[in-house]
Amino acid sequence: MKIDVVKSELINATKLLDNFSNNITIFGSARINQEHDLAKKAYQLGKLLSDSGFNILTGAGPGIMQAANQGAFDGKSSSIGLNIKLPKEQSPNPYLDECLLFEHFFTRKVTLIKYADACVFFPGGFGTADELMEVLTLVQTRKGKRIKIFLLDVSFWSPIITWFETLVQQGYISQQDLNLFCLVDEIEQILASIKET
Repeated sequence: MKIDVVKSELINATKLLDNFSNNITIFGSARINQEHDLAKKAYQLGKLLSDSGFNILTGAGPGIMQAANQGAFDGKSSSIGLNIKLPKEQSPNPYLDECLLFEHFFTRKVTLIKYADACVFFPGGFGTADELMEVLTLVQTRKGKRIKIFLLDVSFWSPIITWFETLVQQGYISQQDLNLFCLVDEIEQILASIKET
């Protein structure tokens, strides 16, 4: 890891994103196609939020990210992607008003979280789980601002919620930590809750 690259990535992100407010970051799998029901929901959510004055931030890739970016791109606000250099190159999706390129996952993740007023987690794999744990840890420890966190698709997230409840029972987290996020099935619930703030 090169410290000068880390510094440069964070500076470039600050220069761009300090110009944007009302940002919602959407996380989720890169591996689903655009005909999947979740991709259609991501598009609808991106469009609804964009038309309501919120910019959409994603990791700039395919799957959920592309769908959410396309919704934002077709809406009234900005579609912003934070792309990552990978051995098998991840090309940014074509629905971006702004795009930043990162070499390091952690600087990209910091940026996706730092500039978010809320985070929405669609189903996904290791990357999505990593991002969820990071957001929850930052909010729990008050190292990040208190933001709304939504987990979309109750049936998908139920196993991890069961594990969280085990953590409460064994004293590893507090009961109140289960209030850091909201489980939802409908994108309208997310929109209504975000617009309340």
